[in-house]
Amino acid sequence: MVSAVLSATVSADAAPAPAAPCDGAALRDAVAHACSGIMPAWPLDQAVAVNPHWRRIGMPIRHVAARLAVLGDFRVFPARDYIRCEWAAGRILPADLEAALRVHAGREGGAAAAERCIAELAAAPRVRRAPLLVDLLDDAVQKNRRWPWREAIVFQMSQACATYFDRHQADWRASGSPDLYGFWRESMVGDHGLGARLGLPGLMRHLRGLPLRAQDAMAWALAELELESSAWKDYFEALLLSINGWAAWCAYVGWQKAAAGQDDARLSDLLACRIAWEAVLARAVPPAARSPAVAALGAAWLDVPQRIARAEAELAIDELWQEALEASFQREFARTLRTPAPPPAAAPAAPEVQAVFCIDTRSERMRRALEALWPGVETRACAGFFGLPAHYSPLGTEARRPQLPGPAYPSIALRDVATAPGQACADEARTARLGAARRRRLARLDQWLGAVRWPNATFSFVETLGVAYLGRIAHWIRPPAAPRAPADRLGMPAGGREPCRPMVVGLDAGARAELAAGILRTMGLGDRLAPLVILCGHAGHSTNNAHASTLDCGACHGRSGEANARALAHLLNDPQVRAGLRARGLDIPSGTVFMGALHNTTTDEVTGFDLDLLPPAARARWDRMERVFAQAGDRVRRERAPALWMDAGLAPGALLKAFRRRANDGAQTRPEWGLTRNAAFIIGPRERSRGRVLDRVYLHDYDAHADPDGTVLEALMTGPMVVTHWLSWQYHASTCDPLHYGAGNKVLHNVVDGHVGVFEGNGGDLRIGLPRQSLHDGDGWYHQPVRLTVVIDAPAASIEGVIARHAELGRLCDNGWLLLWRYEGDELRRYERGRWLPLAV
Repeated sequence: MVSAVLSATVSADAAPAPAAPCDGAALRDAVAHACSGIMPAWPLDQAVAVNPHWRRIGMPIRHVAARLAVLGDFRVFPARDYIRCEWAAGRILPADLEAALRVHAGREGGAAAAERCIAELAAAPRVRRAPLLVDLLDDAVQKNRRWPWREAIVFQMSQACATYFDRHQADWRASGSPDLYGFWRESMVGDHGLGARLGLPGLMRHLRGLPLRAQDAMAWALAELELESSAWKDYFEALLLSINGWAAWCAYVGWQKAAAGQDDARLSDLLACRIAWEAVLARAVPPAARSPAVAALGAAWLDVPQRIARAEAELAIDELWQEALEASFQREFARTLRTPAPPPAAAPAAPEVQAVFCIDTRSERMRRALEALWPGVETRACAGFFGLPAHYSPLGTEARRPQLPGPAYPSIALRDVATAPGQACADEARTARLGAARRRRLARLDQWLGAVRWPNATFSFVETLGVAYLGRIAHWIRPPAAPRAPADRLGMPAGGREPCRPMVVGLDAGARAELAAGILRTMGLGDRLAPLVILCGHAGHSTNNAHASTLDCGACHGRSGEANARALAHLLNDPQVRAGLRARGLDIPSGTVFMGALHNTTTDEVTGFDLDLLPPAARARWDRMERVFAQAGDRVRRERAPALWMDAGLAPGALLKAFRRRANDGAQTRPEWGLTRNAAFIIGPRERSRGRVLDRVYLHDYDAHADPDGTVLEALMTGPMVVTHWLSWQYHASTCDPLHYGAGNKVLHNVVDGHVGVFEGNGGDLRIGLPRQSLHDGDGWYHQPVRLTVVIDAPAASIEGVIARHAELGRLCDNGWLLLWRYEGDELRRYERGRWLPLAV
C-alpha cells in the first residue's frame, strides 16, 4: 500500500522552496511503520468489534500503554479515579490487590508494596505526551483569542475527509482530486477565510505553495520540521494518532482493498495531509516563533525512547490495578466454576429438542431459563454465523453482505430464493417475480424519503399529508408495542414473506456435504441429534440508533443471524446433503429436522421460521417449544429489567409490551445493554456451565474426547476466541479511553455518509468505538474494563500445540492481551508464558 504512494523520490519543482535531500527508503519505511499500527474501524452498518490495539499485540501491553501515552496521550489501562471508586466501594478487595501483587512478583521478579499502590491512586500518572510542532507553536495567550490550532487542524481535516468519503448521504458531492491528499489540498486552498480564523493573515500564500503530490509534501514537510530520521517513525505515528478516527477509517478502506488484492494510499495520504499542516504552520508564523519551536521539537523527539521507558515504569502501578480489577471478577468467577453443578432434573435418555444459540453473552440467560423450564430441551452454543463463511444477497437486491466474523472473508454465497408454500426447492420464476415486486416497492420508498430530505420540503410534505402524518408523529410520542420488523424484509410483498428463504447457492452436492460435515463436527452435533434441532441466531431491536448494529450478531459482521440460521437448516435438511454426510461417517437420523429461529436480544422473544416445511411431529414439538420460549423470555425480561430501570413486577404481557415500546422508542439511548460487562469465555462441555449464573460469559460447547486430533479446538481458538477477544477489547478501550476509542454522547451524534461513522456535534475527529450510553449508566461506568479470561477444557498439550502453531495467539497470551485458564480435572490452572500455574484467586 505504502510503496505505491512513495515509490518516487522528492520532486523539488513541486515544492514551494527547494527541499533538503530526503532518504526515500527511510521515508517509505517510516510511513509504512506508522500506518501498520492503525487498526481499521468498520462502518456503522457492519459494526465489527475490534481490539484497536490489535496491530500492536506483538508488544507487551504495558509497553503499548506507555507508547500510546507518550505519542498521543492515550489510555490503555483503567483511569485511576475509576479504580479509586471501585476500591472505595469494596468491589476491589485487599485480597484482590494481594493476588495481583503475587502474579506481578512471579512475572517480573520484584515485589511491589500494597501501600504504595493505594497511595498512587490519589495522583495522576506522571506521563507527558511528546509535543507536536503545532503544540509548540500555539502559545497559550493566543489560544484565548482565536481558534486553537490543534483543534482547527483536526476540524479542517475531518470535514475534508467527510466530504471526500461521502458516497451515500450528500445529494451533491464536491468534485475534486481522486486522491485524498489532492482533495484535501484543494479544500484548503479554496477556504479563503481559514487564515483569518487562525489569526494567520498570510496563510493562503503558503497553502497555494503546497506540493501537488503526497510524497513530495512529506519530504518537503520533513525539511521544514528538521527532524532527525531516527524520529520519523514515532513522529508519524503520533501524527496519525492525532486524527485517529479518520486514520482508522482509512485503514478500513485499505483492509477492504487488500481483500480484493489491491493497494490503497488513503492512510498514507492522510499522514501527508497531517504533516503538511505542521509545515504550513511553521512557514506561516514569524521566524522568531518558528526557530525555537523547531529546535525544541527536534530535541523532544530524540528523547522519545527515554520518555517511553519512564512512562512504562510509571504505568506499572496501573497494570497492577488492572490485574486487581480482574481478580475482583475472577474471584467469584472461579468460585462459581469450582462449585459442583446442581443435580439435573430427571431427564429423558435423549433430548426431544436441541436449541443451538450463539456464544453471545446474552444467550446465557435464555439457555439457563429453557433448561430450567423443560428437561426435554438441550441447549448448545457455537459462533452465531453457524460456520457459514458467507455473503448474503437479500431478495431483489444486488447486495453481497458479509455474514461472518470480521477477521474472515466470505467464501460461499447465501441468496434469498422463493418457493411454493410447503416446498423447499427454489422456484426461479417466483423468485424473479417477487424480486421485481420488491424492487418497485423499495424504489417508491426511496422516492418518499427523497421527498422529505430537504428541510423546506419536509414542512410542505407534512402539510400535504395533513392528518395522515399524525400516525408517524404518534409513534414517536407513544412508541408502539409492536414486535421487531426485520429490515431484510422491508418492501417485501405481504404474500411473499413466508416462502422467501435464504439458502446456500453455487456449491455442488459434494461441497455442500463437506461444508455441513465441518459445521456439525465443530458444533459437536455429529453423533447425538434430537428429533428437532433449532438453530437460533440473534439480533437486536432499536429505533433511531446509529449504532444499532452493535446490538446485532458480532459473528455475523454486525448483522442479524437469521439468514445463517435458516440457510444452515435448509442445508442440513437437504436429502442430497444427508446422503453425502453418511458417506463421511455422519448419519443424521431420518426423523431429525432442523429449523431456523431468531432470538431478539432486546425483548427476549424467539421467532421460528419456515414453519410450513416442518412435518407434523416436528411442528408439534415446535408448538410446545414456542410456549417454553415465551415462558423463558418472561423469566429473562424480569432478570434484565432492574438494570434497565424497568418494573420487574409487571404482569407478563405488560412487561413484554414495555420492552417492545422501549425498543421502538426513537428517543431511547439504551434499548439494551448489549455485551456490556462481558468478561470471560468458556470452551468446554455444557456440564461445566449448566445451572450456574454466567451472564458475563461467552459459552461455546466443546468436547475434547470427540476431538482427538485437536482440529476443532484449533478452529475455536483461532476463530471464536479471537472474536471474543476483539469484542472484549472494544468495550475495554471505549471505557478506558472514551475520548479516542469511544463514540461519545448519542444525543449529539451526526452520522457521516450514512454509515462511515459519527461526529459528536458538528465537528472534531470521527468518533469510533462505542457510545457512552452503551457503557455508562448515568452515575458511573456500568461496564467493568477487565481483559477477557478464556477457560478451556482440554489437555495442556493440545492448547499449547495450537498456540505454538499460531504466533498471534502466543502474542495475545504472552504479552498480556488476554488471560488463559484451563481445567485440570475439577481444578483450574492459569497460563503464564508456557507454564500452567495455580490460580492466585
